[in-house]
Amino acid sequence: MSLTDRMRRMEETVIRSVLGHLPTGVSVITATDAGEPVGIVANSVTSVSLDPPLMLVCPAKSSGTWPRLRSAGRFCINVMADHHEEICRRFAVKGAEDRFAGTAWHERQGMPALDEAVAWIDCSIRDEHDAGDHTIVVADITDMEAATDVEPLVFFRGRYGMFAPPAPRS
Repeated sequence: MSLTDRMRRMEETVIRSVLGHLPTGVSVITATDAGEPVGIVANSVTSVSLDPPLMLVCPAKSSGTWPRLRSAGRFCINVMADHHEEICRRFAVKGAEDRFAGTAWHERQGMPALDEAVAWIDCSIRDEHDAGDHTIVVADITDMEAATDVEPLVFFRGRYGMFAPPAPRS
């Protein structure tokens, strides 16, 4: 490996380490492709605009699943609950055969939605933009719903964790 390649690799390690200090929510992006449910785990998900209501997701260009989600033209963002770590790990595995095996889900707007999620945000793809090794996808929100009394799963410093609600005031 050349010195330039070693430096680039070191920079990637530093970038990943530092950005790992930014806690993020964990979502699973789902859709139906050729009648089959497909999905990927994502933590690069954020709201963009209230008027019009827009979301942003950033799938890796190396993803073998994103092209299948893209071909559907729409997807459901499942905001994962604190007890969904195992499901998230399954959806994160590259080349996994059936990520939905053993996962409880229901149909929502014709798309798979994972049971017991914190929220479901149905989207329709509006624009895609090149962004290095990822694609920035801007999507119109077409419907949404949130659960009550469910805590989110978070990702911080390379680990999954839980958000602790504030203690009741006395």
